[in-house]
Amino acid sequence: MKNLIRLRLLVAACTLTVAQFAQAHAYPKQEMPAPKAVVDSSITQVKIVFDDALEGAFSSLSVTNAAGQTVTTEKSLLDAGDKKTLTVAVPKLQPGVYTVHWVAVAEDSHRTHGDYTFTVK
Repeated sequence: MKNLIRLRLLVAACTLTVAQFAQAHAYPKQEMPAPKAVVDSSITQVKIVFDDALEGAFSSLSVTNAAGQTVTTEKSLLDAGDKKTLTVAVPKLQPGVYTVHWVAVAEDSHRTHGDYTFTVK
């Protein structure tokens, strides 16, 4: 009887573990520039490395200035060799606070999003 209970508990634990992996979401693992970073105006791109592979057609990065105006003029790009890395080019930025807005759609179609700020000195 004890073995049957142990087996059922083991099966339940395995089922929960597999279900968690099936519900994977992509979250930032590394942001460049980092949140709250102070950088100089030589910055040419914003890059985020996620913890899961992304669908490039549905994932995006954009950057806005303190007035809420979008400063990015190009589409964000998913790295062809690493589907976890998303970049967007930025023009020469004036001193101020900028906000990075990101949308990540994992290959399993789960969507996450967020934003963070950095400062150009």
